[in-house]
Amino acid sequence: MDAAKPEMPRSWLVPSLLLAAVCATVAALCLGVADIPMADIAAVLKGGGSAEARSIILDIRLPRIVTGILAGIHFALAGFLLQTITRNPLADPSLMGISQGASLSVTIFLMFTVYVFQPGSNTLAELPVAWLPTAGLGGGLVAGGIIYLLAFRLELSAMRITLCGVAVGAVLHALAIGLIAGWGSARIEIILEWLAGSLYARSWDHALFLLPFTLVGLAVLPIIYRPLVLLQFDRTVARSFGLSYRRQFSLVLLVACVLASSAVGAVGPIVFVGLVVPHLARLLGRRSFVASLALTVVLGAIVVTVGDLVGRLLGQAEEIPIGVVTAVCGVPLLLTLLRKT
Repeated sequence: MDAAKPEMPRSWLVPSLLLAAVCATVAALCLGVADIPMADIAAVLKGGGSAEARSIILDIRLPRIVTGILAGIHFALAGFLLQTITRNPLADPSLMGISQGASLSVTIFLMFTVYVFQPGSNTLAELPVAWLPTAGLGGGLVAGGIIYLLAFRLELSAMRITLCGVAVGAVLHALAIGLIAGWGSARIEIILEWLAGSLYARSWDHALFLLPFTLVGLAVLPIIYRPLVLLQFDRTVARSFGLSYRRQFSLVLLVACVLASSAVGAVGPIVFVGLVVPHLARLLGRRSFVASLALTVVLGAIVVTVGDLVGRLLGQAEEIPIGVVTAVCGVPLLLTLLRKT
């Protein structure tokens, strides 16, 4: 941790971010394959409007936006937590193998469960929506458990924990690709669309699945705040402050795993959000830990909302998955942030 006194965030930062969040939400509601005027949106939100406008706003765009906001908070916050406890600025759910664990379990679910319940079908309409996110959540938690065992059974350092996460993620990703190549031909389009990370056809059911995890994750932040600050230090230093290192490390890792894997299960592995957003938050927060943590939550929601809107506008009817947008835009943004910091 930097010994210098943290600077206070700029006074205009919070109003500017709130305005950006509102503008991004309004733009996502208005723009798309069928543009809807602001007057029609206001009428729909007041309970009126045409049947077509109500269908587009309330059944398609609004649940998609809410799901994206919640998923963005999950990915960004999980990345911040992982970067803090591993003391590695490149740590995020994908690097640590959590996203790959969720991806593997969802791939298995899509390939075999769908076939069992609806032989010959390439759709998921017959299955409860919550099954897919639940499968992703389970896989992400298993991957996090493997990382935990490696971390404490082998007494690994923070950097070696990250390297183990990379190795675990590589193995899980290879298994998922091997399953797709060997047995996924009948459903490969669905699997690849999900693996790209997409908010396409996300409904209120997806948002409601994510909401409890979001609320619990945000509610836990004040509880883990002090341990999280101390976990930035070396294990010996953290223990000298009276921190129960293993217990607090495990708690923060569990929170990060639940947030990341539930989001992956709902929308797929949207890359670079968990990596780039915490860096941007730290830059804007001017080394204030509490400000950076709060900004991470807000920026995660904004980045996913804007990224999804860009993919919809560029692709029109054949929209570009948000995972592709964040990957393309994330690399130059990350390089710029690294130069500034």
